[in-house]
Amino acid sequence: MLTLTRTTSHNPNFRNLIVLLDQNLKENDGDDHAFFAQFNKVDSINEVIVAYKDGVAAGCGAIKPYTESIAEVKRMFVHPDYRRQSIARQVLTALEEWAKELNYTSTILETGNKQTEAIALYKNSGYTIIPNYGQYAGVESSVCMQKELI
Repeated sequence: MLTLTRTTSHNPNFRNLIVLLDQNLKENDGDDHAFFAQFNKVDSINEVIVAYKDGVAAGCGAIKPYTESIAEVKRMFVHPDYRRQSIARQVLTALEEWAKELNYTSTILETGNKQTEAIALYKNSGYTIIPNYGQYAGVESSVCMQKELI
């Protein structure tokens, strides 16, 4: 059974999952990892979801304010042992619902162009590619996406 729990970035299961996420990104991003890592601090994220599969922390994601009306999706990850079970889609949907509750009208995110599975998930979830925003402007290996929340 899958359980989605709302928490904060202080949750130890979330922190353990993002250690694995960062290891995975370091392998995929190579020399670009240090640049991207600076934007992935989790000291004070108040909207985090941890997915538990039969009581085991299997995946996570977070949102944080980007503007008054836009939330940024951050730190999406599913442990390799639990992939291909729609956990990422369920976490993403729960994050979008939470963003709506907080009166955001859209969500944005950045992922790497090597993260083909993530890009497919986001496209299949209604996200469209937008010009790179903020710190990702001009970064060729970044793919930025947005979804209007209805």
